[in-house]
Amino acid sequence: MPSFFTDLAQQYIDGEWRPGKGSWDIIDFNPYSGEKLASITVATSGEVDQAYRAAERAQPGWADTNPYARRTVLEKALRVVEEREAEIGEAIVAELGGTRLKAGFELHLAKEFLREAIQLTLRSTGQILPSPTEGKENRVYRLPVGVVGVISPFNFPFLLSLKSVAPALALGNAVVLKPHQSTPVCGGTLIAKLFEEAGLPAGLLNVVVTDIAEIGDSLLEHPVPQVISFTGSDTIGRHVATVCAAHLKRAVLELGGNSALIVLDDADVDYAVDAAVFSRYIHQGQVCMAANRILVDRSVEQEFTEKFVAKVASLRVGDPADPATHIGPLISSSQADAVSKLVDETVEAGATALLHGRADGNLVSPSVLTGLAADSPVLQQEIFGPVALLVPFDGEDEAVRIANDTPYGLSGAVHTGNIERGVRVGQRIRTGMVHINDGTVHDEPIVPFGGEKNSGLGRLNGESMLEAFTTQKWISVQHGRSQFPF
Repeated sequence: MPSFFTDLAQQYIDGEWRPGKGSWDIIDFNPYSGEKLASITVATSGEVDQAYRAAERAQPGWADTNPYARRTVLEKALRVVEEREAEIGEAIVAELGGTRLKAGFELHLAKEFLREAIQLTLRSTGQILPSPTEGKENRVYRLPVGVVGVISPFNFPFLLSLKSVAPALALGNAVVLKPHQSTPVCGGTLIAKLFEEAGLPAGLLNVVVTDIAEIGDSLLEHPVPQVISFTGSDTIGRHVATVCAAHLKRAVLELGGNSALIVLDDADVDYAVDAAVFSRYIHQGQVCMAANRILVDRSVEQEFTEKFVAKVASLRVGDPADPATHIGPLISSSQADAVSKLVDETVEAGATALLHGRADGNLVSPSVLTGLAADSPVLQQEIFGPVALLVPFDGEDEAVRIANDTPYGLSGAVHTGNIERGVRVGQRIRTGMVHINDGTVHDEPIVPFGGEKNSGLGRLNGESMLEAFTTQKWISVQHGRSQFPF
């Protein structure tokens, strides 16, 4: 496996694999074993410029390419992923500490999103609209924006890079992708390799492995990209939005969350426990849609809590390469330390630890906290780790109030024996997505995916990709003669 990473430990600019010209290296580690997977010399601002200029040169010809031909390239990319699925799964386990289950989940979704991108090549249609002016015809064309900058995160790097890259390419754009420095291969150069094997012309996808310490805001401020698609924390997302606004660029932001999974008094408790455990602990809790807060009606609180804690305690923590492992390592030692410190501080402030997780290297065993004060800071923040907060409530109104008492608004879930009751509660929760009698962690290719409040701007998936990565142009045709006042 190390040779897999070292072979992809380069920049990919204008169809060429080459080392970066920066003065330092990003070291790619296996977060479980600490093994060095690769060393990548960072790209400089000059190389970011070269990547964007290559994209700028290549994009017009790609936009003029018959969409059926573009579809063929996307179809080949899907076949490459299918042929190399086992190898990609191993890379996900090694580079980001994903369990076998998580790797399979990510690969399944990545293939589904590629299938949707294939269809998207043929959906950029225009319109002819009527005019109040006699003899005039209004044509509305939908055109690619040109060049898209994509910045992807470390938690689902393969999926979340492809999720923007593939639709942007399908719609006739060129792309410059910057993966997270903790997952430069799965989130970046691996995707470049797959599209290279699929026959994508040079210059249309460029990957720069670098860091803000080297390039500052040059990836955002560069005059070529018209859209920046960013997935990551709300803190960085706010900065991305500010810089984009200053340069009149469109920003599509998929940011953090603090989702609530609500268990009403008529819920199937055993099923709700299963949904809550998955929603909180999938990929060690490093998921923006994870159920940070689990809200339980007091009438079922004792039963739910006992069953929830027992199930969480049974989760196996360890080597992500072992198929029996449920919880693998966090992405870095700093993240593991931060989560452990947060749990300790919350308990010291008066919370009760029904399970108190401990750190062993990057492995952090699960915690379950209850007895939280209403103004506890931990209830307001996103926890990127295996920590569940159990919060009791009395009745629907209080559940909705607590669920909405957060600056975030990404996902959520409601468990109830009455589906329409669940829908009514879901409509009152200010989030971009709510799932009735299910978990909080879901993504599908054709549904609008995105958040409210601090959880982002805009939507992705399906028709929303057209809004994200194309623009509209009005061309009027006067078949007669207009009358002018002078």
